[in-house]
Parts: sequence; C-alpha cells; structure tokens
Amino acid sequence: MNKIANRQVICDVLTEAAKKDKDILVVCSDSRGSAALTPFADQYPEQFIELGIAEQNLVTVSAGLASCGKKVFAASPASFLSTRSYEQAKVDVAYSGTNVTLIGISGGVSYGALGMTHHSCQDIASMASLPGMRVYLPSDRFQTARLIEALLKDEKPAYVRVSRSATEDVYEEHMEFTLDKANIISEGKDAVIIACGEMVPYAVEAQKKLTEKGLSVGVIDMYCIKPIDQEAIIKAAKNAKHVVTVEEHAPHGGLGSITAQIVSANCPGKVINLSLPDGHIIGGTNKEIFQYYGLDSEGIAKAIEKEME
Repeated sequence: MNKIANRQVICDVLTEAAKKDKDILVVCSDSRGSAALTPFADQYPEQFIELGIAEQNLVTVSAGLASCGKKVFAASPASFLSTRSYEQAKVDVAYSGTNVTLIGISGGVSYGALGMTHHSCQDIASMASLPGMRVYLPSDRFQTARLIEALLKDEKPAYVRVSRSATEDVYEEHMEFTLDKANIISEGKDAVIIACGEMVPYAVEAQKKLTEKGLSVGVIDMYCIKPIDQEAIIKAAKNAKHVVTVEEHAPHGGLGSITAQIVSANCPGKVINLSLPDGHIIGGTNKEIFQYYGLDSEGIAKAIEKEME
C-alpha cells in the first residue's frame, strides 16, 4: 500500500530539480508543513519564501517573481488559495500569463472534520473558469511526479490540486504520461467511469467489483480538467452505454458539468454525475465522507448497477 502523499512527491521533484536550477522558487503562506515542503525550505533556504497567512500576497508576489524569470510554485490550502486570492489568480497569474504553478494542498474534503471553511469543493469550477489557467488533479504519486516534471518545462500558469493523505497507487513508477491527455486505464462497453484526483483509485476498485459481476466497465483518469481531453470523452461516450463521472467537488462547474457539456454537443447521451452535494458537507475523515455520499468504490459500483437496471 502506498504511504506517500502527492504533496510529498511535489516536494521531492522540486527538491531534485532545484539542484541544477536556481530559478525554481517555492512560496508558501505559512503552509510549508501542510504542503510537506519543509525539506525543500531546509535544503534551499534562498529559494524558499515564507509570506505568512497572506494568500493574496502569496499569489501577487509569486507573479512578480515569475515576471523576473523565476519558475514559481506557490503552495497554500486549496480552500483559501481558490477563494481568498481569486482576484490575484485571475489578474496577476492567468490574465498576465505568468509562470506560476498554484499548488492547492489538502483539496476537496481533505481537512474533513474542520468543516466547510476548510473544504474546497468549488475550486475546479472557479479556477477552470479563468481564461489562461490550466487545472490538474493528479491521482497518485507517480502521475503527480510526471505532472510536476512537465510543468517545470513550460512557462504557462497552472492550478494543481492534491489531497492531504496518500492515495492508492494507480500506476507504476515508469508510467506513460502526456500532458493534457487523459489516461485510459481500461475500456468498457456497458459503462465508462471518468474520474479525477483522489476519486480515481475508487473508480478503479469499483470497476473491478463490476467486472466480477460480468459487466464491461472502463475507467478514464481525467487528471487534466482544463484543457480537458475532449477526444477521450467523445470516444468513450460513443462506445459505452453509460457515462459516469466521479469527482470530489460540488455538482456545478466541475468534471461532471464539463463532461456533460461535451457529450451533449457531440454525441448526445445521459451523463451520471457522482459528486459531493450542493450544500455544506458533513464533518469526518475524507474516507468517512466519501462513504457517506457514495463516492467510495462500493457507492460508485452500486450507482452504476442501479443505473443499468
């Protein structure tokens, strides 16, 4: 079982890359511990900037540094980064096209028991609506590493959301990775599950449960929410009888909404969206919350069986 969280992988990749590239900077809002970036700060103190609990300053300062030729990774809890500093993300990063990667840590309901103030269940919708902003939700440690390596090589803005806890491995270390292309984990004729982020391991487990019952179910890891892989969605929708999206997000403006829009425009059909509700989420661990709202493997499998009846 994997015990390495995606946030730790981000630190590992940046720490290794910083050995040869002094233009890599990490900026935090009193979040080096939460972001697992303390080792980077300790090893490269001259490439680490602590701004305290000031998310708006975090984004603006990061954009300023990027305009001077630096490769900036700005880490802060997703719940605050996607709301409190939204204008700065819109103007200083997306509109200005600065080379800033915003790292939304402890995304979704990772902070569980802390309640709605710390939940980030609308960040996909808000960040994806910004022209010029890319949005990524990697599923496991290996995909996270490949994504950060790819983002180090370009100069465009991006928002990356990762969970707080470690997720089950979906891939192997030397996985194939193409930026902005979905990973087709398996194909199916009866149904296809399109998932992102921490939901992908649950989708894979649900697929196994359904396969044992004789159903042909595919899984697509749509880690790239924007730009989204429309070709993969259209192909899957044409080949499968049912399209099911699974996301750790509110029902409006996220993966489900985007997928439904693409399907309706290209190959009209029904899209079932399994998501968090449009309301305040219960308190508890993330696994307890997933189970409560039917977003664990058992809940996903049951929802698909019900739909196929």
